[in-house]
Amino acid sequence: MFKKVVGFKPTISEHPFSPASVSLFKYTWVFFLIIISLKFSLVHAVHPYPNIILPSQSVLDSSPSCTAMDPTLNYRPVIGILSHPGDGASGRLSNATNASYIAASYVKFVESAGARVIPLIYNEPLEVIFEKLSLVNGVLFTGGWAKKGLYYLVAEKIFKKMLERNDAGDRFPLYGVCLGFEILSMIISKNRNILEPFNASYMASTLQFVDNVNIQGTVFQRFPHYLLEKLSTDCIVFQNHLYGISPERFAHNEELSRFFQILTTSSDKDNKVYVSSVQAWDYPVTAFQWHPEKNAFEWGYSVIPHTEHAIEVTQHVANYLVSEARKSSNRPPAQKVIENLIYNYSPTFGGKAGKGFDEVYIFT
Repeated sequence: MFKKVVGFKPTISEHPFSPASVSLFKYTWVFFLIIISLKFSLVHAVHPYPNIILPSQSVLDSSPSCTAMDPTLNYRPVIGILSHPGDGASGRLSNATNASYIAASYVKFVESAGARVIPLIYNEPLEVIFEKLSLVNGVLFTGGWAKKGLYYLVAEKIFKKMLERNDAGDRFPLYGVCLGFEILSMIISKNRNILEPFNASYMASTLQFVDNVNIQGTVFQRFPHYLLEKLSTDCIVFQNHLYGISPERFAHNEELSRFFQILTTSSDKDNKVYVSSVQAWDYPVTAFQWHPEKNAFEWGYSVIPHTEHAIEVTQHVANYLVSEARKSSNRPPAQKVIENLIYNYSPTFGGKAGKGFDEVYIFT
């Protein structure tokens, strides 16, 4: 046994000590090696990589300290979410003609990444909406159906305000989801008929990255390599739309292709390909035809992906939006922010019918 451990066994003739001394010497070494072995076993049990020295194990600096926060970043970002006409449940929750709503999943999506929400109620007076815009560090356009009337006009004005703020040096991100993608495409292309019909309602899909795309600086930059691969092989994003834009039509519109770069495409139920993710070349504007918020926060439809990888997608997309908002130089009065936060409203449970949104904030 001893020979196996150390690879050497001294004989009596080679040793100046008595047999008893040799035996004692041998057993002392065995005991010593057992102690050393137990010590390293305990280290391995505590940490699977014993060669890595944890900060608490370092003797170079015994006084704990915290890394200073970056003074250029805003660690209390606020995102404005534009409300959508209706109650989100075809009148089952509120039939008020002036009702608008924000699905709670968008609020949770933003909050999960470390930001708060101020609702931008689309049919409030424009001066009120602009006042709220002065309190936020970014904007989110949600999904829905409204593509004309007051809703479109307000979205267009918010988009122009976003351009003005960025041009003035304030980092001010804008996210568009589903309808938000479509509205932005209509505004930027200067063509309200830019959209094409697609059969992509209530389905999970993959995302296919376009050839030679550079994801540096985009929403996908932070995705780990394995998750980028999963996006192209597994149906872990949720699609729910009847309109979209083909890559060909997108490329042929000079205004649209000058403003956005295509990141991904997807295919509908008839295998027709449409643009599914875009990011602006020169502005912090990102738009998805799919729904990054639903994987983690909506349960009304069985086809919504809820795998671990699908949840990771939600988390990474939310983190990117809020990381961009932290770059905003806007520091509004704290009390003004508090007075307008979504916390001043209560969500309504709308999922009893087993479909639609689980929760919605309704504004009347």
